[in-house]
Parts: sequence; structure tokens; C-alpha cells
Amino acid sequence: MSDVLAEQKRYYAARAPEYDDWWYRRGRYTRDPEHERRWLLDVAELEEHLRVFAPRGDVLELAAGTGIWTRRLVPSADRVVAVDANAETLALNTPAAELVVADIFSWEPALQFDVVFFSFWLSHVPEERFAEFWSFVRSALRPDGRVFLIDSGPSETDGDGELQVRQLADGREFTIVKRFWQPGELAERLAALGFDLDLALTGNGLFLHGGSA
Repeated sequence: MSDVLAEQKRYYAARAPEYDDWWYRRGRYTRDPEHERRWLLDVAELEEHLRVFAPRGDVLELAAGTGIWTRRLVPSADRVVAVDANAETLALNTPAAELVVADIFSWEPALQFDVVFFSFWLSHVPEERFAEFWSFVRSALRPDGRVFLIDSGPSETDGDGELQVRQLADGREFTIVKRFWQPGELAERLAALGFDLDLALTGNGLFLHGGSA
């Protein structure tokens, strides 16, 4: 699995210039009007849930990437530390956050945080690293700290495995980890690790989201 994780890292470094095209549905990611409508509704729902959650204080963002969500964290937080394995993606992030290039599986923060946030990252954590990752999250949180996550919603075509082959605009292909979680299944797994997260799918089921109280 270490080879796959290394390939996954290379994929997101190479994908940095086109990553925002996926989120904003530009170019080859443009879809039909109905899909676009559902996408925008679900994005607005994510943004509202995060607003209500109110990520205040010291916030740690994991796998921060190009900063789509970093820019939404900065206005309400006192401090945002945005960590990503690739300098290529962080180069597109916002200077309003403290940008750290580091492998999440080996990085140790120098302080604890009020909030740990990550979007579209948990689905890239393999089963063999699942408990280890959440142990890291626990260690990064202050005793009354909170967690908020966003990820892809499941679909009928996701399959049962945890690997996918992804293709870039230039045709290069990479194998990455991609696991799709149902809210109840994930909440049960996290409860066994001591986390109580209120998880749900967005109205059109495109995204999984939720946080701790």
C-alpha cells in the first residue's frame, strides 16, 4: 500500500493545475444542466453546514490542497495551519493560512488545535491506516476540540474495493486509494475510536459531511 500512497501523492501533485476545474465544473468536468444544478445546491449545503459549525480558534486543515476550503476557514478562525503533502497544490493555496508541506502520515504538529478539518481526504486513507489516522487526529486536538469533514458521497458505481485508476487531462493514469463511506457505517467506525460525529449526505447525495459537537 505504501507504493499506492506514493503514487497517489504524485497524482495530486500533477493534478494541481486542473484540480479547481473539477470543483468548479470547468472544461472537461462540465456536466449537463441538471447535474450542475444538483452540484451547486449540494455545495451551498456544505458551505452552510460549515458556517453553522463555525470553525473558530486554531484550525488545522489536513490535505488542504489548492485552498478551496482553506479560504472558507480563514475568515472565522484565529489561525489556520494548512498541511498538504505537495508543494504544487499549496502553491495555489492562500497566504492567509500557514502553509506546511508534510506527509500527514508522518507529520507531528507542534501544538494542538481547536478544530481539525479535512475535505476529500478520508476517502484516500486506506483501511490499514484508518485507525492510525484517527489516532493522529485525536493527538492533534485539544481536549474540547472538534472535527469537521467533507467527502464524496457514495454512488451505485463505486464498487467494493478501495483503489481507483484516475486519468489526468494529458492522459497519464495513476492508481489511488478511493473509499466511499455511508454515514452510518462511518459513524459506527468512529464511535468505536471515541469520536462522535453527526454525519449525513447532502440533499442530492453528492457529498458526505459532518462534525463533532
